[in-house]
Amino acid sequence: MQSCPSPYNLAQDVLAAGRATPDKIALAVLGPARADRWSFARLERAVLGLAGALLAQGFVPGDRMLLRLGNTPEFPVAFLGAIAAGLVPIPTAEGLTPPELDRLMPLIAPRAILAAPGITLPDAPPCPVLTGLSALMDHAPAPYAMGDPDRLAYVVFTSGSSGSPKPVAHAHRALHARRMMWDGWYGLTPSDRVLHAGAFNWTFTLGTGLLDPWSIGATALIPAPGTAPETLPLLLKRHDATIFASVPGIFRKLLAADAPLSLPKLRHALAAGEKLPESLRARWQTATGTPIHEALGMSECSTFISGSPARPAPPDTLGYAQPGRRIAILTPEGAMVPTGETGILAIHRDDPGLMLGYLGPSGTDLPLTGDWFLTGDLVSQDPDGALRYHGRRDDLMTTGGFRISPLEVEAAFQGAPGLTDCAASPVTIKAETEIIALAHSGTATEDALRALAQARLAPYKQPRLYIALPALPRSPNGKLDRRALRQLLKDRT
Repeated sequence: MQSCPSPYNLAQDVLAAGRATPDKIALAVLGPARADRWSFARLERAVLGLAGALLAQGFVPGDRMLLRLGNTPEFPVAFLGAIAAGLVPIPTAEGLTPPELDRLMPLIAPRAILAAPGITLPDAPPCPVLTGLSALMDHAPAPYAMGDPDRLAYVVFTSGSSGSPKPVAHAHRALHARRMMWDGWYGLTPSDRVLHAGAFNWTFTLGTGLLDPWSIGATALIPAPGTAPETLPLLLKRHDATIFASVPGIFRKLLAADAPLSLPKLRHALAAGEKLPESLRARWQTATGTPIHEALGMSECSTFISGSPARPAPPDTLGYAQPGRRIAILTPEGAMVPTGETGILAIHRDDPGLMLGYLGPSGTDLPLTGDWFLTGDLVSQDPDGALRYHGRRDDLMTTGGFRISPLEVEAAFQGAPGLTDCAASPVTIKAETEIIALAHSGTATEDALRALAQARLAPYKQPRLYIALPALPRSPNGKLDRRALRQLLKDRT
């Protein structure tokens, strides 16, 4: 991959390809009866108009803008408009409560909040709140603020599913680095129509669903707020989607009826956010005739391990490091792990997609072990380079002196008749005694699940407690919240 050009602006790079086809649809927000369509020309005019309006109000490059916006075109326009002006947008989840927002304010020190009506704000906003963004888009356009590609461009928060959310600072170059995904995961072309089912504030949606399609001149399709997952097949078919991206939980919902899905224009699907069960991948292939290509990533570096149309992942693996990535599998102390053994996946500090660091009062902190950023993901590598995923280091369960990945336990139950969803989690039943519990939803009985465990798992890996739930706790984007699950099971036992 070629190095990032300099001077550089992320927003300018996102919208450059669209100038060759100014009337082509860049974004369509798909409602049940109609779609809100934006051409590339309209999108760039709005982005630069908002940039001009923000500068006219006295904000200066480097100022941080908290985004409190939903799944409407205002979100990407505000994100790119701020970056175009040299400001630093900070997207946040729409469902955050005022107390949660109050806790974030000291971490990010925003100069302004860009907000939509009806979305929660901090109890005592520490800065001006700007609404009516549509009117600001009509302002005289600003030029792109070009500069060092290593300067701060935007901040996103980690999910916080295993602790407090952390503010992750990314450089302008992060967008240029995403080109490694075009062939390494997506198989993306300018003629594609990419439908992503997630919320704009999530980096998976923001990057895969919006920024990357626009960077190559493709069309982004986004379901309107409130769209039920069950209607997605109709939207995919009606709007000629060629690529569908989502989390495993959404694929599971679409396949609930175990019926074929007619998606004649779909070339393939993309999955990320949590491990994709092989049984779910196979069911999608049977129902649609198309494959799912999975990727592993994180807020700190987006996706960097994946299968792709050009190089599909072997069964039961994540795929390969994308061309141009430099990874290693290390011990906690930073020593290399032999091929085939499990260790911590690490990213070299020179990877152009790696964050600048976690944002703090005195700047950014990039925690390194030697020259490597340890992701916390446990993997092993096959001789051909394919990686096998063994869960998060902080998710490992300990029982009888053994360390066990919840993914290994959960895999034993995939395909069980009547099982809608399941997740393994440790539960403390008395002082210093922890057992494995299986939370499950659907109609599968405990006896049937126990029989599967006895047939497929060594005794020390078998759950000792089975807890039926109406549904497992998941984030608004469908990602399993293991931290919330542990608390839920603790309350139930």
